[in-house]
Amino acid sequence: MTGPAIAELFDAGRRRAFRRKLLPWFRRHARDLPWRRTRDPYAVWLSEIMLQQTQVATVRGYFDRFLARFPDITALAQADERDVLRLWEGLGYYRRARQLHQAARMVVSEYGGRFPRDMDSVRRLPGIGRYTAGAVLSIAFDLRTPILEANTQRLLSRLCAYRADPRSAEGQRLLWQFAELLLPRTAAGQFNQALMELGSGVCTPRSPSCHECPVAALCEARRLGLQGEIPTPQRRAPATPVREAAVLLRRRGRVLLIRCPEGGRWAGLWDFPRVALKGTSPAERARELVAKVQSLTGAVMEPGELLHTIRHGVTRYRITLECYAARCLALGPPPAGAQMKWLRAAELAHYPLSTTGRKLARWAGTSGR
Repeated sequence: MTGPAIAELFDAGRRRAFRRKLLPWFRRHARDLPWRRTRDPYAVWLSEIMLQQTQVATVRGYFDRFLARFPDITALAQADERDVLRLWEGLGYYRRARQLHQAARMVVSEYGGRFPRDMDSVRRLPGIGRYTAGAVLSIAFDLRTPILEANTQRLLSRLCAYRADPRSAEGQRLLWQFAELLLPRTAAGQFNQALMELGSGVCTPRSPSCHECPVAALCEARRLGLQGEIPTPQRRAPATPVREAAVLLRRRGRVLLIRCPEGGRWAGLWDFPRVALKGTSPAERARELVAKVQSLTGAVMEPGELLHTIRHGVTRYRITLECYAARCLALGPPPAGAQMKWLRAAELAHYPLSTTGRKLARWAGTSGR
């Protein structure tokens, strides 16, 4: 399948038929989502960032709380990063929040607090790629900008029966061309939302509901009986097992928090001393833990009981996290550039933590003095 072949397959008449079927279906079946009740570019942009790799059901509450706290771009730009991350806590992929905050400051400093309306300016903002820029510009300003994300990529691959890998450079080039070809002259934002709605609710990855699809008669994959094989499934790398330890290190009624460094996991968040463990026996792990925590914080500690073991995943890693109580025996000089705070348990609520870090924070208030 090539660009000209797609244009020939979906000629002007077929494209008109596609739009005539899709848009009325969307008006009848569109979910009532809070970000669909506005064309404020800030709210649309916020929703698109939150929805990256995150389910709609999860985003709803975060979206409302975030807008209540930071109702416009200027309010977000003026906020402290710690407050932004604390409000984002639990949503994951925290780099999104930091880039959103950086972009808001850029919009205020370079565009007077008004979200730009041209593709080049929007693409310059941190954390905004081609898809997000197209979505915001089309939905907020009704500009004729195409979109291509997971749901529309699958939908368009099936529509034109694209059998190669849609994630390849060639696949992306062709599908972006197809997305632009299908766009109507007006109501581009509504059309793009309709594509996403159809892809997420009907043209699903497995067992698509073709009998419910308003454009099933125009779908080449369905005509060929290939909707179960298109798009080509992505090969996933096997998960890598990792063992780590986190420490509730106590000193004079306080516990130690460290700010996660730039370039690492959870950059900008705060965390309890956390290190990788390689020792196989309890004694080996205890010695390793003492040495690594001292290297990380400068503190000499006496490890205590194992409080909990948490198993969780981060990207392609499957982590077994051992959570220990510990007592600080002495304080040495911290590593250069390290940001650390000794806090009472009640103060931990004001610091942004990862999901596992927040669990440790709750235990910090109940597992000792």
